[in-house]
Amino acid sequence: MKTFSPRYLLTASSVVLALALSPVIAQEAASHAQGAANDNSSLTDKASHPVLTSFADLVEQVSPAVVNITTTATVAAPAGGNPFFPEGSPFSDLFRDFGFPGPDGRGGRPQAEQKSNALGSGFVVSADGLIVTNNHVIDGADEIEVEFYSGKRLPAKVVGKDDKTDIAVLKVESPDKLPFVKFGDSDKARVGDLVLALGNPLGQGFSATTGIVSARNRALTGSYDDFIQTDAAINRGNSGGPLFNMDGEVIGVNTAILSPNGGSIGIGFSMASNVVAKVVQQLEQFGETRRGWLGVKIQDVTPDIADSLGLAAQSGALVTDVPAGPAADAGMKAGDIITKFAGGDVKDIRELLRHVADAPVGEKVDVTVLREGKPVDLQVTLGRRELAEGGPTASTTVDSAKASASDLLGMTVAPLTPEIAAELGVSKDMKGLVVQSVDSTGAASDKGLAAGDVITEAGQQPVASLDDLQSQISQAKEAGRKSILILVRRAGEPRFVALSIDSAK
Repeated sequence: MKTFSPRYLLTASSVVLALALSPVIAQEAASHAQGAANDNSSLTDKASHPVLTSFADLVEQVSPAVVNITTTATVAAPAGGNPFFPEGSPFSDLFRDFGFPGPDGRGGRPQAEQKSNALGSGFVVSADGLIVTNNHVIDGADEIEVEFYSGKRLPAKVVGKDDKTDIAVLKVESPDKLPFVKFGDSDKARVGDLVLALGNPLGQGFSATTGIVSARNRALTGSYDDFIQTDAAINRGNSGGPLFNMDGEVIGVNTAILSPNGGSIGIGFSMASNVVAKVVQQLEQFGETRRGWLGVKIQDVTPDIADSLGLAAQSGALVTDVPAGPAADAGMKAGDIITKFAGGDVKDIRELLRHVADAPVGEKVDVTVLREGKPVDLQVTLGRRELAEGGPTASTTVDSAKASASDLLGMTVAPLTPEIAAELGVSKDMKGLVVQSVDSTGAASDKGLAAGDVITEAGQQPVASLDDLQSQISQAKEAGRKSILILVRRAGEPRFVALSIDSAK
């Protein structure tokens, strides 16, 4: 299973089948039940009562398509270090599901290189041998072997992998057609639905566990996360295994578990099949993912940002910057709020990212933005997404500003001069106000502003002087707003912040 900081192992536990009640609690429960029986509008009366005595038929139906995966990797082991999970190896930062000692398993001084094995799970999605698993199960592996439910073993090769969704596609060559399973529609899964998890927990071989859908649309650490949370018991070694609905369709790929002690506590996460199926299709066709790219920097519309813009609803994705790219070519601007993409409503940036990623590269897409309170329709020809890792985020201290400064909104600001711009490492042509200091008890501090930040817009209008900023604050007050939206650039990276103006003079 995949792990996340702080050192929590993401895992799940089995369903609680019985609950013992104390006499007092039992009496209260009976009283509530009697009250519900006398209430014709009770939700209890509307609930259905399906009878399920066994999962055996379902397990028998889908098990032949579930596989165990064993990988072998050669890893460097520094003298005196950990011989099995050395620093700098694929195993040091991302936990492999189940590790075994290498050749030097007697506890002696490790050799310069070690063979390390790991176990995971997967499932067959085509008769000709395509297999889906987690990327972290096979990442860094030199050899991959697949064991089928029948006991047959075959070597596998990597067709493609995607670290953004932690999905990998393998291929085995078999003289006979292989039993396979199909993806279901994960959007139809409801909280409370019964599910079945199959896999290879702790290297114990094929195992079945059951539970329910505990929650949907969970996000962990990725841009494209759409996890189904389940209490079906999944443990180390279940990674890459399928989560089935009662129709025998795969609605999730078991990926992560949450536990403070490594044991099953009833919180597991399966990447939703509607995300996985698209990734698998691209990996099969191209050997890599090809996601749409809009070419904007965005942030969520928070309640205070919505108030500063006079918006009735807190929804959409706020554009903070439009560098050269598809969106700029289509006329999109910083400050626009993307409300619709390809005909669908945009609730937040997570939803927009998934819509854009699923959209075809090179084709025109209708996008609606809210600009100065009015809808504007644009057509964007999407590019192919390019992810830039990292970027400068550090703030600095501005001590050498020689321009006059003023205290506004809990910070001291001064006009940005070419000299200050050079000190901050930004363009000498940039116009705005530089933050010299921030009151630790003021509104600016609450929103994370720091010395060295540059304010280039306020109220969606350019500001180059203290009078510009003061004018926008006055206009926001006259409009009855409690906050003002400002565009802040830190080391060149933009973001919008809504600052309270209740106490501003």
